[in-house]
Amino acid sequence: MAEPKVITVSQDGSADHKTLQEAVDAVEPKSKTRTIIRLSPGIYKQPVYVPKDRHLITLLGVRAELTIITWDNTAAKIDHHLDESLIGKGTFACGSMIVEGDDFIAENVTFENNAPEGSHQAVAIRVTGDRCAFYSCRFLGWQDTLYLHRGKSYLRDCYIEGNVDYIFGNSTTLFEHCHLHCKSPGFVTAHKRGTADETTGYVFLRCVLTGNGEPGYAYLGRPWGPFGRVLFAYTYIDKCIKNEGWHNWEDPEKEKTACFYEFKCFGPGAHRNERVAWSKELNDQEAEEFLVHKFIDTDPNNSWLAQKMGHRVPVNA
Repeated sequence: MAEPKVITVSQDGSADHKTLQEAVDAVEPKSKTRTIIRLSPGIYKQPVYVPKDRHLITLLGVRAELTIITWDNTAAKIDHHLDESLIGKGTFACGSMIVEGDDFIAENVTFENNAPEGSHQAVAIRVTGDRCAFYSCRFLGWQDTLYLHRGKSYLRDCYIEGNVDYIFGNSTTLFEHCHLHCKSPGFVTAHKRGTADETTGYVFLRCVLTGNGEPGYAYLGRPWGPFGRVLFAYTYIDKCIKNEGWHNWEDPEKEKTACFYEFKCFGPGAHRNERVAWSKELNDQEAEEFLVHKFIDTDPNNSWLAQKMGHRVPVNA
């Protein structure tokens, strides 16, 4: 395994680069060696774009609360240093950070969209790259906070907040030991699987889902695509979740195709016997395929997730 290249960023001018975008741009295109971008503590106010040809980047902060990437674009108002011919438009382009390069890792970093509540779609990060992993990160916003557009992703020990569809897209993603927080009425997830043949879906394994105290004001999810697939397993569900649990997005036809599952969840919002009839509590055999890393990492002989874990960098290294 080749030694990774290290690039440092500090806004006071004491590092290799003063902005994160400068550091990303300095990564060798199509590199086969990992580049670690070390971020000094600070609030980085700039939209950041990782293009398709920037692979194998690790973004490393000291602590998520001290290392914040933030901007305030919305689907209706985009201020970006790049043209829409590169980043797209609308919700697709409004992320404070956009990751299109494969094999991206972030650890101890906050991704924030600080547009106020009611500003329509306002993405903190869009992840389009494949085989991406996030450890001990925070994702802050309101509507459409975390856009897991496509590819495979793994999140562990992360905090994600929002209100409407704040985890959405058509990726295959495993969330382990993550904390989800509903800030006001809305929907935790909006998965976009379009056909039954797609292997995409979200699995929340041993997570915690909380709210702001009021009972019954949020749904676990609604199907953006007709075959949207989401599972909450061994997860604590707070009283903020409505007893019915799931929403059909005002389309009864989606009740025939959406795959909304729970497995051995607990807490004051885990009212399995009161859920909508078209959702399902899985049995042990049905749940087995979702509750292991092979849900997102199907090749045990060439495990990208094991490689990601091997590339995690101690903060003081």
